[in-house]
Amino acid sequence: MGKERNSPVRMGRPRAFREEDALDAAMHVFWEKGYEGASLDDLTQAMGINRSSLYSTFGDKEALFQRVIAHYAEGPVAYIHEALKQPTARAVVETLFRRTVELLGDPTHPRGCLSLQGGLTCGSGAESVKQGMIEWRKSGQEQIQKRMQRARAEGDLAADVNPKDLARYVMIVLNGLAVQAANGATGAEMSRAVAIALRSVPL
Repeated sequence: MGKERNSPVRMGRPRAFREEDALDAAMHVFWEKGYEGASLDDLTQAMGINRSSLYSTFGDKEALFQRVIAHYAEGPVAYIHEALKQPTARAVVETLFRRTVELLGDPTHPRGCLSLQGGLTCGSGAESVKQGMIEWRKSGQEQIQKRMQRARAEGDLAADVNPKDLARYVMIVLNGLAVQAANGATGAEMSRAVAIALRSVPL
């Protein structure tokens, strides 16, 4: 009876906490090595689980990557949703730029951005991953575009500024910052670049 009484406690709480920690560990591996560069050995070692546990809890490698992307969106880059709620278009863009610099300059994270490094280049066997990341990035740009369209409707964006073009420019800057971070740019250096970018934004 002792074993039966103890087993629910042993299997319940630890797994919930461990799953969150395991996702965080997997996120860092994919972030640093990309989808194809991250081996199952890399992932299981970082997550502290064996392959059987990985498959039973998260599915295959691609399914794990999808969970990691959702984890990334809800964690490190959750500020994007906060930025889009800013009261003015100028505040939206400035918040996106500055919070991105904060993320990219955080030494506790791998350099660069998971949305780019995770699946920017993949072989034919991982085409679905590459395409999924393209769609995810496009979705982010579309969200910015919709916010700029709202700004125009509210009179907060000049009539001669195309919301779609502005959203694309914002994404170009954000992606460029990620590449610069991967190249070793410091937070201070990226902040100075952002100051120049903000002066060129027609807001």
